[in-house]
Amino acid sequence: MPDEAPAPEVFAYLDYRRFLSDWFDARKAANPRFSHRLFARLAGQKSPSLLLAVIQGKRNLTEATASSFARAMKLRGEQAAFFATLVRLDQAEGTDERNEAWRKVSASRRFRQARALEGQAFEYLSQWYFVATRELALLPGFQPDARWVAARLRPKVSVPEAQRALDALFELGMLQQTEQGVVAAEPTVVTPHEVAGLAARNYHRGMLELARDSIERFSPDERHLGAATVGVSEALLPQLKAELAAFQERVLDLCDSSASGADRVYQVHLALFPLTAPPEDDR
Repeated sequence: MPDEAPAPEVFAYLDYRRFLSDWFDARKAANPRFSHRLFARLAGQKSPSLLLAVIQGKRNLTEATASSFARAMKLRGEQAAFFATLVRLDQAEGTDERNEAWRKVSASRRFRQARALEGQAFEYLSQWYFVATRELALLPGFQPDARWVAARLRPKVSVPEAQRALDALFELGMLQQTEQGVVAAEPTVVTPHEVAGLAARNYHRGMLELARDSIERFSPDERHLGAATVGVSEALLPQLKAELAAFQERVLDLCDSSASGADRVYQVHLALFPLTAPPEDDR
């Protein structure tokens, strides 16, 4: 039985731990004598259980150990660099650092070929004008033209940005070409769980920044900003969240059932967050 077997393609992964697990399983299938101890020897590591601990999420990789793991798996050049970036994507401490790691992951030509739709789904949630363009397509007179879209979004975006949004929406199936013209469709957009939380954070950060800027950009006739600073019991939080969720559903029902139809895209953002530390911090 040969000692070598086709290894999993690292560019098809976003979770480096899953890649390590699949790589080890493939190697073990090719050579039943292959072990965690042998892998540690190939990686120049003293602990024979390090690989298993990393796969199980009990240990993280440092830059040095990530490099030694790549050598043990015979990842070279772009493959090794991509593996190292996956490690940074998983272990980055802040949103900006994770976004930078994601930018490098999604910039890889071979990643785009392997997981193009997932990358576009992430960008759809991360970029406010992707979402706004999709809603714009529901309005009468929509034109799937980048210059037309760029001229109507507020704040304005560049024509290349509008084109990126249109291209992604068509690829994701959210815009479809029919005999009657381009129509907005209702497919499910699934973001990989490895970056789903990051996409959600990007979405809310971007929309809250737009809400802040709307104070100066729009007149009071075009916007409504309401806020209340109140004392809240921790026990009341689930009920408050439920009330806000119900209100959001009510807003969506009102918009969907409006007899006059839609002629403009608005963002409705609800927020509930603490402004003080929890009581136990005072103890």
